[in-house]
Amino acid sequence: MTGASDLRSFPSADGDLAYRDTGSGDLVVLLHSGFVDHRIWDDHVPALAQRYRVIAPDTRGHGFSANATAPFRWADDLAALLRHLDAGPAVLVGLSMGGVIATDTLLEHPALVRAVVTAGAATGDFRHTDPWHRELQETLAGALAAGDVTTWLDAFLRLVPGPDRSADDIDPEILRRVREMALHTLSKHGPDEKDWLVRVTGSFDRVGEIRVPLLAVNGSLEPAELHVAAERLAAAVPGGRTATVEGTGHYSAMERPDAFTRVLLDFLASL
Repeated sequence: MTGASDLRSFPSADGDLAYRDTGSGDLVVLLHSGFVDHRIWDDHVPALAQRYRVIAPDTRGHGFSANATAPFRWADDLAALLRHLDAGPAVLVGLSMGGVIATDTLLEHPALVRAVVTAGAATGDFRHTDPWHRELQETLAGALAAGDVTTWLDAFLRLVPGPDRSADDIDPEILRRVREMALHTLSKHGPDEKDWLVRVTGSFDRVGEIRVPLLAVNGSLEPAELHVAAERLAAAVPGGRTATVEGTGHYSAMERPDAFTRVLLDFLASL
């Protein structure tokens, strides 16, 4: 796994934001899921960097990036990084929260985006409604507010197998990596810290604005409502398409990195 010594930093208007930058060619930006960092992509970067320039940033408040001290939007941070690097337009690839960042950035800064891949995500408007996810989200929120790291981490790691599997069904190394990254990000914050994030709302109502290729990827074990949302998103975009990584849940990219990379490379080759 990469560490802080492998990272570069971008001096944003509100602290330094970390990112990994390797390879050369057309630009691919890998956006991680919530509470982890750029290291979820460690298995993918070497293959992608053989053909593309790959940037993997740490979202503000995550990993090795600064916490927020003022209102901010994910899309604006990413746009500022790309403009700082004089890079783009980019193919944005995002897992979960990263997928929301990808679609937000496409809607708010379209000139910087060449194509989008969402994984385990649709747009920022999507909300789980099934009992398992709602109960888990309540547990996570309660533990976070109370500063109960043990309860929070136990609940967070349940997201990896999902509702229909147990931790015994997951490669222990994946759970170790997710745990390490989540603890690192959590250690940066306190229970009384203000949430400065300003969310982009009404995003699905705007998907008709999208005029670049879009691929929505899901693990086959994701809940049906997320598959429906992904199909709906892809159907709303000219030439939009979906793909499934069999036998995986929310962390499809980590569970089957080779299969995920093949899906991604096929999409990139079609652009």
